[in-house]
Amino acid sequence: MSSTLSDRQAIWAFVLGCVAVTAGVCAHLPMFAMARAMHYHLAGMPMDRMMISGMGLIIAGVFVAAYGLLPRNVAAQRAVAADIVVAAPEDAHLGASHWGLMAILVIALVIDVMKPASLGFTVPGMVSEYGVPKKTVSLVPFFALAGTVAGSVLWGWIADIYGRKASILLSAVMFVGTSICGAMPSLAWNIAMCFMMGAAAGGMLPVTYALLAEMMPNRHRGWSLVLVGGLGAVGGYFAASGLSAVLQPIFGWRILWLANLPTGLILVVLGAFIPESAKFLLARGRAQEAEAVMRRFGSKARHASAAVIAARTGSHALSGLKLYGKLAALSMCALTWGLVNFGLLLWLPADLVAKGYSVGVSSRLLAESALIAFPTVFIAALLYSRWSTKWSLVTMVAVTMLGLLLVLRLELAGGGSPVLPVALLIVGTNGIIAIVLPYTAESFPLKVRGRATGWVAACTKSGGLFAQALTISGIILSMGLSSALIMVPTLLSLMLVAWFGRETRGSDLRDLDADSGQIGHVEML
Repeated sequence: MSSTLSDRQAIWAFVLGCVAVTAGVCAHLPMFAMARAMHYHLAGMPMDRMMISGMGLIIAGVFVAAYGLLPRNVAAQRAVAADIVVAAPEDAHLGASHWGLMAILVIALVIDVMKPASLGFTVPGMVSEYGVPKKTVSLVPFFALAGTVAGSVLWGWIADIYGRKASILLSAVMFVGTSICGAMPSLAWNIAMCFMMGAAAGGMLPVTYALLAEMMPNRHRGWSLVLVGGLGAVGGYFAASGLSAVLQPIFGWRILWLANLPTGLILVVLGAFIPESAKFLLARGRAQEAEAVMRRFGSKARHASAAVIAARTGSHALSGLKLYGKLAALSMCALTWGLVNFGLLLWLPADLVAKGYSVGVSSRLLAESALIAFPTVFIAALLYSRWSTKWSLVTMVAVTMLGLLLVLRLELAGGGSPVLPVALLIVGTNGIIAIVLPYTAESFPLKVRGRATGWVAACTKSGGLFAQALTISGIILSMGLSSALIMVPTLLSLMLVAWFGRETRGSDLRDLDADSGQIGHVEML
């Protein structure tokens, strides 16, 4: 942690900001505790001075913490960083440092993913407490997803300026602040705080992937990204459903947001065990610290040649049917994931409650589904690294398709246990999201790689935004009809990936650049 906080504007400012945000959240807890006799219903209650002061502390604390983490001489740092490439050798072995980093980032992603995953488990309680229709409550997940879109762009920029590790710390501070969503007496305040929560969560996955890509040996990069991303996604859903099953029957739906306080603080503490980016350290002129990090992870620093820099800044136009076909296939695959994850699965808890299940029972059923999905993440990582990158993605889309068919069958039968259909959906969708971004990065030449990966990442959010927009407009679809409609893009993505997908296992990414007329090389720094 001392390495991260050195060479910043002010260590004391970051610590003071963390304390201010935590104090601001704690200022909201007395109002929540006083509502115990009403089963923690706060709708319509006025905000007292302590709560208003607490909100001021949170806003000020976030800005103070951000100032404290801001590096000095940012302009010079960015100019130097543009000419540095850090990567592990192809034949490096995995050591304790690699496994430790993967374990820490899995925990960080679990905490990150459980925030938006909790949305579905809070919907029945919000509909009941605020006395509004489902389409109105849909504004909460809609703005949360809009926040993740904004966060995906914002945190990529922040990570370049602050460094990977510091950006995770700043995201954690924002997580802590957004926990006051659980004490907001009006739906409008919940919507605003959920946008902030989404903005804080949106950039964690790209930052995690960037850190892993820099630290992991090339031959282990693909499966490690799949494993960490998959475990984080399944673990986040399991954590959200598990907390809902245990705590919501006692404290109501608001406790799921207040849980951001301890989990966000845990994420701040975990920051002490995340290594600082070697590229960031080199750009800051801290060569000895960078060399220590690279020795731990077997990485090497390289200097980008003029040809590579020219390729980055040259033409970015996609050309050829194969490139357009791959982009369309992976975009459709990402869109399908968004429709299932932020559409079907998000409304599933409310649908189960509407069918007569209690909140505790429905949450427990979904937690069991997520628990079943855990082992399959390892299978997905194994298939991706040992069998086929292309057909692993096709397999996960096919599993998602099977889950949709079983959900449709469940609706047509009028009853039955949702555990297996939901488990298949969790397995398939988390396999898709764990594979599709690494696979995209390995499928496009350097001159369009960043734009293609960013576009596919945006498509994952677009599916969810479209699903929530339908509900906001008053179009309420049953689970069966929703499943049937989502089968169309799922089947289309299955066929497109099978047709246009390219096998990337064991291939050299420079071959893509050669195919596109791009010639470049790197020289040792």
